[in-house]
Amino acid sequence: MTDSVRRISSQSPWEEAFGYSRAVELPNGLALVSGCTSVVDGVILDGDPYDQAITAFGVAIGALKDLGLDREHVVRTRMYLTHARDVEAVGRAHRELFGSVRPAASMLIVSGFVDPRLVVEVELEAYRGGAA
Repeated sequence: MTDSVRRISSQSPWEEAFGYSRAVELPNGLALVSGCTSVVDGVILDGDPYDQAITAFGVAIGALKDLGLDREHVVRTRMYLTHARDVEAVGRAHRELFGSVRPAASMLIVSGFVDPRLVVEVELEAYRGGAA
């Protein structure tokens, strides 16, 4: 990769331990945000699936802001859930944050995350030229 690739760290202990960045922006303006959960300052913010989704999206949007981007630049979202029963709650959180942006979106059911208290993880892709 060239030096023109920007990498943002959130100081999560997992980033250093596992060798990844919270967000990466490519020279073409595409920004990729790693999976985000409701972990803030190293603490899991327990809550229902809606609350966890709002927090996880907030962490991801914060990484975009570190790159000088915002939710209006989001072109794709991915939502990972541990239970199909949470689809409506997580979908509601997504609609509240991105309803006017309308990115391409995927919602997948997975077997679990690194901590069983986590029920939602999200990823974002944004494009610097993509603001409405």
